[in-house]
Amino acid sequence: MVTDKKLQATTYNTLDDIRHHKEKLLDDIELDSDKIAALWNKLFIKQENATKGEYIASIVSNGITAIDAFLLARKMMKNYSGLFKFFGKAKKKKR
Repeated sequence: MVTDKKLQATTYNTLDDIRHHKEKLLDDIELDSDKIAALWNKLFIKQENATKGEYIASIVSNGITAIDAFLLARKMMKNYSGLFKFFGKAKKKKR
Protein backbone atom coordinates (compact mmCIF):
# COMPACT_ATOMS: atom_id res chain seq x y z
CA MET A 1 0.00 0.00 0.00
CA VAL A 2 2.23 2.75 -1.31
CA THR A 3 1.11 6.26 -0.54
CA ASP A 4 2.44 9.68 -1.39
CA LYS A 5 2.46 10.71 2.24
CA LYS A 6 5.80 11.40 3.83
CA LEU A 7 6.75 9.00 6.56
CA GLN A 8 5.99 10.57 9.88
CA ALA A 9 7.59 9.64 13.14
CA THR A 10 5.08 7.87 15.34
CA THR A 11 5.30 7.89 19.10
CA TYR A 12 4.52 4.61 20.81
CA ASN A 13 3.67 4.68 24.50
CA THR A 14 3.17 0.97 25.15
CA LEU A 15 4.05 -2.37 23.70
CA ASP A 16 0.40 -2.80 22.72
CA ASP A 17 0.69 0.26 20.47
CA ILE A 18 3.65 -1.37 18.75
CA ARG A 19 1.81 -4.70 18.39
CA HIS A 20 -1.25 -3.01 16.87
CA HIS A 21 0.92 -1.09 14.42
CA LYS A 22 2.79 -4.28 13.51
CA GLU A 23 -0.50 -6.13 12.88
CA LYS A 24 -1.72 -3.26 10.69
CA LEU A 25 1.50 -3.33 8.68
CA LEU A 26 1.27 -7.12 8.26
CA ASP A 27 -2.32 -6.76 7.00
CA ASP A 28 -1.21 -4.08 4.53
CA ILE A 29 1.63 -6.30 3.32
CA GLU A 30 -0.75 -9.23 2.85
CA LEU A 31 -3.19 -7.07 0.84
CA ASP A 32 -0.36 -5.79 -1.35
CA SER A 33 0.89 -9.34 -1.84
CA ASP A 34 -2.56 -10.45 -2.98
CA LYS A 35 -2.74 -7.55 -5.45
CA ILE A 36 0.69 -8.39 -6.85
CA ALA A 37 -0.21 -12.06 -7.20
CA ALA A 38 -3.44 -11.19 -9.04
CA LEU A 39 -1.61 -8.85 -11.42
CA TRP A 40 1.15 -11.42 -11.99
CA ASN A 41 -1.38 -14.14 -12.85
CA LYS A 42 -3.28 -11.75 -15.11
CA LEU A 43 -0.06 -10.99 -16.98
CA PHE A 44 0.40 -14.60 -18.11
CA ILE A 45 -3.16 -15.50 -19.06
CA LYS A 46 -3.23 -16.77 -22.63
CA GLN A 47 -5.58 -14.82 -24.85
CA GLU A 48 -7.90 -17.27 -26.55
CA ASN A 49 -9.53 -14.89 -29.02
CA ALA A 50 -6.42 -13.44 -30.68
CA THR A 51 -6.86 -12.78 -34.38
CA LYS A 52 -4.28 -13.74 -36.99
CA GLY A 53 -3.16 -10.12 -37.17
CA GLU A 54 -2.54 -9.97 -33.43
CA TYR A 55 -0.75 -13.31 -33.57
CA ILE A 56 1.57 -12.12 -36.37
CA ALA A 57 2.14 -8.80 -34.59
CA SER A 58 3.17 -10.67 -31.44
CA ILE A 59 5.59 -12.87 -33.41
CA VAL A 60 7.14 -9.81 -35.07
CA SER A 61 7.39 -8.01 -31.73
CA ASN A 62 9.09 -11.01 -30.09
CA GLY A 63 11.47 -11.34 -33.05
CA ILE A 64 12.46 -7.68 -32.87
CA THR A 65 13.02 -8.00 -29.12
CA ALA A 66 15.26 -11.05 -29.65
CA ILE A 67 17.29 -9.28 -32.34
CA ASP A 68 17.64 -6.20 -30.14
CA ALA A 69 18.88 -8.35 -27.23
CA PHE A 70 21.40 -10.10 -29.50
CA LEU A 71 22.73 -6.78 -30.85
CA LEU A 72 22.99 -5.35 -27.34
CA ALA A 73 24.95 -8.39 -26.12
CA ARG A 74 27.24 -8.17 -29.17
CA LYS A 75 27.87 -4.46 -28.58
CA MET A 76 28.58 -5.01 -24.89
CA MET A 77 31.07 -7.80 -25.64
CA LYS A 78 32.77 -5.67 -28.28
CA ASN A 79 33.08 -2.57 -26.10
CA TYR A 80 33.81 -4.19 -22.75
CA SER A 81 35.68 -7.36 -23.66
CA GLY A 82 38.92 -5.60 -22.65
CA LEU A 83 37.79 -5.76 -19.04
CA PHE A 84 37.94 -9.54 -19.13
CA LYS A 85 41.37 -9.84 -20.77
CA PHE A 86 43.05 -9.60 -17.38
CA PHE A 87 41.76 -13.07 -16.57
CA GLY A 88 42.95 -14.64 -19.82
CA LYS A 89 46.36 -14.95 -21.41
CA ALA A 90 48.18 -11.71 -22.01
CA LYS A 91 48.75 -10.82 -25.65
CA LYS A 92 52.29 -10.20 -26.77
CA LYS A 93 53.03 -6.79 -28.20
CA LYS A 94 54.54 -6.61 -31.67
CA ARG A 95 57.73 -4.58 -31.98
